[in-house]
Amino acid sequence: MLEQLGLIGTIRDEDQSPEEPDSESEQEEQPIVLNRKKKSGGSRDFNCDFDFGERDGGTDEDWMEDVLKQLKKKRTITTLDQKIEKIRKKRKAEEKSAAEGSSEENPENQEDEAEDVKPEAAGGDEGEDEDEDEEFGSSDEEVLTRSDTLREKERRGRKWKVEEEAPEAFYEDASQYDDQLTFEDMNLSRPILKAVTALGFKQPTPIQKACVPVGLLGRDLCACAATGTGKTAAFMLPVLERLVFKPRTSQVTRVLVLVPTRELGIQVHSVARQLAQFTSITTCLAVGGLDLKSQEAALRAGPDVLIATPGRLIDHLHNTPSFELTHIEILILDEADRMLDEYFEEQMKEIIRLCSYNRQTMLFSATMTDEVKDLAAVSLKQPIRIFVNSNTDVAPFLRQEFVRIRPHREGDREAVVAALLTRTFQDHVMLFTQTRKQAHRLHILLGLMGLKVGELHGELSQNQRLENLRCFKDEQIDVLVATDVAARGLDIDGVKTVINFTMPSTVKHYVHRVGRTARAGRSGRSVSLVGESERKMLKEVVKSAKNSVKARVLPPEVILKFRDLISKLEKDVEAVMKLEREERELAASEAKLSAAQKRLDGSASCQSQRVWFQTQQERKQSRMSKALQDFDLALRGKKKRQKFLKDGKKKEATAEERAQFEILKAQMFAERAAKRERRPKRARAMMEEEPSTANQKAAKGGRKSVFDKELTNTSSKSVRQFRAGPSFSDRKRLGLDRQHRGGSRFKKKK
Repeated sequence: MLEQLGLIGTIRDEDQSPEEPDSESEQEEQPIVLNRKKKSGGSRDFNCDFDFGERDGGTDEDWMEDVLKQLKKKRTITTLDQKIEKIRKKRKAEEKSAAEGSSEENPENQEDEAEDVKPEAAGGDEGEDEDEDEEFGSSDEEVLTRSDTLREKERRGRKWKVEEEAPEAFYEDASQYDDQLTFEDMNLSRPILKAVTALGFKQPTPIQKACVPVGLLGRDLCACAATGTGKTAAFMLPVLERLVFKPRTSQVTRVLVLVPTRELGIQVHSVARQLAQFTSITTCLAVGGLDLKSQEAALRAGPDVLIATPGRLIDHLHNTPSFELTHIEILILDEADRMLDEYFEEQMKEIIRLCSYNRQTMLFSATMTDEVKDLAAVSLKQPIRIFVNSNTDVAPFLRQEFVRIRPHREGDREAVVAALLTRTFQDHVMLFTQTRKQAHRLHILLGLMGLKVGELHGELSQNQRLENLRCFKDEQIDVLVATDVAARGLDIDGVKTVINFTMPSTVKHYVHRVGRTARAGRSGRSVSLVGESERKMLKEVVKSAKNSVKARVLPPEVILKFRDLISKLEKDVEAVMKLEREERELAASEAKLSAAQKRLDGSASCQSQRVWFQTQQERKQSRMSKALQDFDLALRGKKKRQKFLKDGKKKEATAEERAQFEILKAQMFAERAAKRERRPKRARAMMEEEPSTANQKAAKGGRKSVFDKELTNTSSKSVRQFRAGPSFSDRKRLGLDRQHRGGSRFKKKK
């Protein structure tokens, strides 16, 4: 009856309810399907046109459009994906013609060959779903669909204790917070509470509960929390509340937020705009890759909040008139340990020198280093320490897996990654490499295998970086190959898996990489490839892990199949790179031609050259010294150095050499970090501790010598004595007298 009327009946008491599949079930228990189906536009039960209601503020698309307007428009002839598709079509045509030629030569086997060609011809126009049938035959499917084996990795030895940060560098510890605190209890103004509600924030995270009350008091703080716990809102909420409470009297910039990467700056700027959408607070974004003129005009207007990267900020400080940092009231360093490492050292010194002395300073990061503690001890005034999580804590719902690379099998890394991405982790994957060259090669290689891939690293233009990031967020590409540029702070919704091509240089880099997934209480997975030279890093990660760690083992036959496929695709990879070289040469020739034409026409603009705080010679010398230092640290010994120089002259590197170079880059950074840690610490005046009651009698009975007393006496009288010399009474007691004519200043009486 109900079916005739088109209705659905409810479940009665005697009926059994259908069991829903467990969302936490392991992916390995499901059978591996080699040929991926096309993604449907959405679930049948969900209407894509449904909307929960209009927001009062601007959306993410609004700020993205504003950023894209500032991008430098550069004409690109073809994209990398178009070149890859061109080479793939060319290879398919060659294989088809070769198959037809062989069938004409062997007419008795023509029927067998036709059977193999039919599925290829039928699936050629359907898209990229049948690519695996083209690369692998039906006989290989049995091997490729074998599931991986997972076993739990045991912790050997006693549990590793994380070193606690020395509290002496901090005035007070406020890591304990009120767990019942809500946004309404934080004394925030109504416009900010309205923006918090519009963004969908219901309960503050632990770092927000701890930092917002302290930040509202105007105290300096150094905060550490795990990745994906809402640190951006933790420092923006007190900043905006203080700006609302104390309106500005003149058009000056009062808040400066420094970030290490452009993408993180754009993300922080979007959050700041959405939180300040119901107030009159103005924000400005000054990062590299965007239009200089529009940034200069915005800075001349005096925005309340400035989000910037160090390089572009120094550029504006030296070249934009009427822009200075003397009125900065709040300085925030997001990802503070990255901002204070060797790459930003000179720039951060220049920025802090130009900042106002009377300011509030806040340092935020998921990992804290000795450089951060040194800055907290020297530059911050009575800083408060807020460590919600430890330095090496990963997300609580992250599942960590490791794939062992056997000795003399370093060349299998590309095959292992290709097998993982083709068979197991097919979408929402971030793949991290150590170098830009390897990231670009993996983009080409995986693209030739039929995967939808993008890349993100420093060699791309800002337009390409934002476009690849947008495509990954919109699920237009399944795999994003990136360097450590994308490892800091980026909040990309829906990242399911993070794969490390090589282990990072330090545990803190590993924490930031795997922190791109399992954010805001969600679950996620990380898979890292570990060679013999990276076992030490693996042990540190396993010891610091709170949950169980898995070891993933791929069938050897699968790795062998993908290694053979990669060797076949080497010619296509070289062909794509050749097309890129030709396009770059053509673009460079056109640029030279247009510049020469402008000079001939006399229309070349005579703009004044932009000024930098270092001369060109000093910048070149610092880069050369760092490069030579890296070279000396990594290659100790005459034979090792000669071998490196000899191998570097080869035009084509093997897979093993490429993997070894990736590991070498990580080792070079780790050795530099270890060398910095071995440096002697800066001597600082410490407060004298009160003697304990147990040792009071010994302290009274023990008699100090005059020598010890002089060394340990830090009173103002003693310091004045050492600066000005002995006093009159001391000179009289020691028998010293002034000598007015020649000789020494003091003369002993006879």
